[in-house]
Amino acid sequence: MRSIDRKRDARASCVLFYIKREEGFRCGRAEETHEKQFLEAGRIVGTHGVRGEMRVEPWCDSADFLKKVKTLYFDGGKTDAGLLSSRVHKSLLLVRLKGVESATQADLYRGKILYLDRNDVRLPKNRYFVEDLIGLHVIDDATGAEYGTVQDVFETGANNVYRIVNGAGEEFLFPAVDAMIAKTDIESGKLFVKPIPGIFGDGAETVPVNAGEAADAD
Repeated sequence: MRSIDRKRDARASCVLFYIKREEGFRCGRAEETHEKQFLEAGRIVGTHGVRGEMRVEPWCDSADFLKKVKTLYFDGGKTDAGLLSSRVHKSLLLVRLKGVESATQADLYRGKILYLDRNDVRLPKNRYFVEDLIGLHVIDDATGAEYGTVQDVFETGANNVYRIVNGAGEEFLFPAVDAMIAKTDIESGKLFVKPIPGIFGDGAETVPVNAGEAADAD
């Protein structure tokens, strides 16, 4: 998960967690509810040395960020992983867990997913967990028309991109830049946008949202 900072044209940096999948950076599923307490933070991909250290592939901005988290979990947040220490090694995080003292023991954890508690992470203003963006209803800030829901968030070289899918299954790629986003309202499950002409084609479903609602709520 990585953070999205609209003050910097939505360039991803250090707080929102991307869930890394084969097809790219996939950030959860739209059917999941918002405000999930435990978020996927990384995966154990192997061992390091002979004393039980494990290599973790961060599913977040960086290993440096993940190192700041002092408690990690297994089983979707149900089980404390027993984190004893962590250190950055290139792009990976090396961790030691309680009761794991050899490479043989550490290898048994290969492939396991580590989770963190969202309450252990403080988000600066205008930063959001990517997990919370998935499933937001995308609303035209001027007209109240709904364009669909956010299904994925992709990282590009310049800015993040939202993949938005409407009720007919049509997909649109929307640049997450400050000039085109009026308000991100996680609590109400809505993303108010200011699209340029043609970015959503000609179709949009009108919904009972007052134009300018986002601005009034600020």
